[in-house]
Amino acid sequence: MVSKKQKLMNSRDRILQATAENQPAQRDLPVIDFERLIRYDEPAVVFEQVLTKIGGQLVRVKNLEEVKNRFGEEDQEKFCVDVIDCTEEDRLKIKAWKATDLALLHTLYIKGSFGVAENSAVWVDELAMVNRLLPFICEHLFIVLEEKEIVPTMHHAYQKTDVNRTGFGSFIAGPSKTADIEQSLVIGAHGPRSLTIYLIEKDSL
Repeated sequence: MVSKKQKLMNSRDRILQATAENQPAQRDLPVIDFERLIRYDEPAVVFEQVLTKIGGQLVRVKNLEEVKNRFGEEDQEKFCVDVIDCTEEDRLKIKAWKATDLALLHTLYIKGSFGVAENSAVWVDELAMVNRLLPFICEHLFIVLEEKEIVPTMHHAYQKTDVNRTGFGSFIAGPSKTADIEQSLVIGAHGPRSLTIYLIEKDSL
């Protein structure tokens, strides 16, 4: 006698096998003519304009020391974390944190690898995150980005990503935004309530 569970498993196996046997033919990725892609005279200006439109804000700074000073001004009674320059000992501790440990995380300071002018997205890889929960569970997210690392489009951005080397990563653009059934935009329902980009000006580097 065949049990209901076995029948379900057999059906699943048949579906998976049929799917595996009917894969579309492999195709090469399209060749992108980068000379024809949009470019901006002032990528940082476009980046800031888009960021502002989607609810984020940009603060220009001269160097990383300015950012560290601002972190030092955070309310010490709140759970604030800076993973930009943490020690290896701290990295191991932070990496082990679970969602329950981070439920009250108020503020996070983190380093972005590069930004994209056309949509104000910032690529943050797991090496910078330390713990992949951090940038999505905090209330207020601060990302440090160097102005010289802003590229025009996502086509340029994908040329700079190397997940084989860095592992998990994410493009982050603006604070969390969710539209409910009434099409009302809710900020912070599934992620940070605010996003601030500290942009280190290229003339200062």
